[in-house]
Amino acid sequence: MERELAQYRLQYKIMNDRLEKMQAMLDQLANKDDNIYRIIFEAEPIPKSIRKAGFGGANRYAKLEGYQNSELLKKTAKKLDIIASEIYVQSKSFDDVYKLARKKEKMLKSIPGIQPVKINDLKRISSYFGSRIDPIYKVKKFHSGVDFSSTVGAPVFATGDGVVKKIRHSNRGYGNSIEIDHGYGYKTFYAHLSKILVKRGQKVKRGSTIGLIGNTGKSTAPHLHYEIIKNNRKVNPIYYFFNDLSPAQFDKMLQLSKISNQSLD
Repeated sequence: MERELAQYRLQYKIMNDRLEKMQAMLDQLANKDDNIYRIIFEAEPIPKSIRKAGFGGANRYAKLEGYQNSELLKKTAKKLDIIASEIYVQSKSFDDVYKLARKKEKMLKSIPGIQPVKINDLKRISSYFGSRIDPIYKVKKFHSGVDFSSTVGAPVFATGDGVVKKIRHSNRGYGNSIEIDHGYGYKTFYAHLSKILVKRGQKVKRGSTIGLIGNTGKSTAPHLHYEIIKNNRKVNPIYYFFNDLSPAQFDKMLQLSKISNQSLD
């Protein structure tokens, strides 16, 4: 009998050690979930009261009474219940995080994140966002976008996933132009095109060709006028070229953007 009890105690110790390791692993997962994954995806951490919820009922383990090792059995059963509950909570949490990740992935693809033309030399940006000299009236006016100098017929790219909302053919102002709605409060505007290659309502992907650079409207040289609108307010596009520029190139672009020059439209 004494030998059997010793064997039971040994088996209990081995099982208890495994349960402790499982609990430690669950605690690590919960910590990463709350302090890494949920922060990245802007979700609230799961309250401790939910993660460590107790079990009701005084007689939950009554069926384990009456045995010589009842206390060990009840202690083990309670640990198993706690771990099973935490596994369920963590599983549901990961389901939520996965959905958030998919949503975040879609949002990141939709945010305008590249330059609308192929450009290796920052000097090809002829005019930046801000106060600039109007090429026709020769007075300072607010320039609401960035002008990319190029040749007529060079491709223009959608800078994020979205839907073509507006197309305009004109010999005035911004000439032939496209507006894309990217969702999440973002829109982009492409002007002075020689040719428009998309239709209103068409879905576009980041990097897809939507038109060709031109010299239409109130343009004094072939170029693309490009704007980003965030929550109905025009913002500086250079802060969204994060997929195309190295830190050194971005710093150089910031310096160039401070130079007051003449816009091309």
